[in-house]
Amino acid sequence: MDEQGEVKVKNPWHRPAVIFLMAVVALGIVIMVSISVVQHKPLNQKYKYGIVLDAGSSHTSVFIYKWPAEKENNTGMVQQHHTCNVKGKGISSYFDKPNGAGASLEECMGEAKEKIPTHRHSETPVYLGATAGMRLLKMEDEMASEKVLTSVAHSLKTYPFSYQGARIISGQEEGAFGWITVNYLSENFRKPTSTLGALDLGGASTQITFVPQQNIESSENSIDFRLYGNDYHLYTHSFLCYGKDQALKLTMAEKLRSTPDKTDAILLMDPCFHPGYNITKTLESVKTPCMKGAVLQRSSSPKEQFSHVGLGNWSQCQESIRKVFNTSHCPYSSCSFNNVFQPSVDGKFGAFSAFFFVMDFLNLTKDSLDKTKQRLAMYCSTPWQKIVQDHPRVKEKYLSEYCFSATYILTLLEHGYNFTSDNWNDIKFIKKIGDSDAGWTLGYMLNLTNMIPAEDPDKPLMPHGGYVTFMLLFSLLILVLIIMAYLYFRRSTKTAQKDII
Repeated sequence: MDEQGEVKVKNPWHRPAVIFLMAVVALGIVIMVSISVVQHKPLNQKYKYGIVLDAGSSHTSVFIYKWPAEKENNTGMVQQHHTCNVKGKGISSYFDKPNGAGASLEECMGEAKEKIPTHRHSETPVYLGATAGMRLLKMEDEMASEKVLTSVAHSLKTYPFSYQGARIISGQEEGAFGWITVNYLSENFRKPTSTLGALDLGGASTQITFVPQQNIESSENSIDFRLYGNDYHLYTHSFLCYGKDQALKLTMAEKLRSTPDKTDAILLMDPCFHPGYNITKTLESVKTPCMKGAVLQRSSSPKEQFSHVGLGNWSQCQESIRKVFNTSHCPYSSCSFNNVFQPSVDGKFGAFSAFFFVMDFLNLTKDSLDKTKQRLAMYCSTPWQKIVQDHPRVKEKYLSEYCFSATYILTLLEHGYNFTSDNWNDIKFIKKIGDSDAGWTLGYMLNLTNMIPAEDPDKPLMPHGGYVTFMLLFSLLILVLIIMAYLYFRRSTKTAQKDII
């Protein structure tokens, strides 16, 4: 108290040290938020890579996948980075010159070296899976198939990647891995929704895989997976020899067998080819290990020729195709064909590979079943010369087969797998999901690298975005409280001073 009886009270909030301390606290909060953002979202993402070669019956494709290194067990994280189609036919076509199989991979594997960072080469796994074309070759000549696999294995080992093997995968594996791929890319494994069935069509085989609503009566058609904490009891079957290329050879061979047994020129009148189509072919061109016995009833040479003449009659075409499906007997409660058990097809299906390519070319991916049949009948009856004029850039061999291939797809789905007009639109013809191709290769790599855990990985308390939002709001709240406290104590100090005076 001074001489006038007044008491002067110093305001502690006015001290420079306190003000500096508050500034430091505020700055610390800002730094904390900034570090949290950077910590949970790396500025320089690190990726891992994997390579899978799909050695199909008609061609080989090289797929390169990549994924964030720190999130490899999260569903949907693996993405297709690059794809390369190997020039020429499938590796099974090198049965008589096996060294050519390995050499054919050179260009695409060279691209892989360029697309994957050099420092990742040694840790990048490379797998080769051979499908139905090599299964058929193994049936016909096991030694030749082994030589082809040895050739591609030797070639792949010369590259700086981590070689993990080249083998023939089973039809059941092909179907199951295709199912994993489409559901992984659709992120169905960690959703409370039903999964997507998988329909795959290649040149030499076709696969159907889905989760049925009824018991699976045949153990050979059953496969179980536990993925992300959920159990999946799958039905799957692969029909070897029922890919579109082999099916074409089978139907043509059946028609040739029914031609009159004469020694003069052979004429094959084919309703599955356009009117005006007339090409000379050899009997060797329709020869296949899927067919028992000779093409003709009489003795003949593989080099013997026949005239392949188109009629363009869709209904007769479908009738001839139905003959390759044996539906006369079923030892189970329900079957597809050839005495194979199949539950009823329930739910949504994704149809990929040749299912998509053929139907997409003809713009038949979204119509009803009846409308699809009508449009296909019109297409098949179109004169061959007009078809060629309308598609000058498409190779005539492939162009000539679209009528047959599309009719075969409709027949397989309707009379083979038992889809009807009621559930036809449950089938979605797909090429990609996101930026990745639908097919078995991604599922194959995910399985071999154990990137799909059996149990659901631990999740953070909140997602990254939610965490950042929470931290920002919390920090702002603290800052507001500090400011309010400062203003309150400042006012309280002034009031106290006035009261003393």
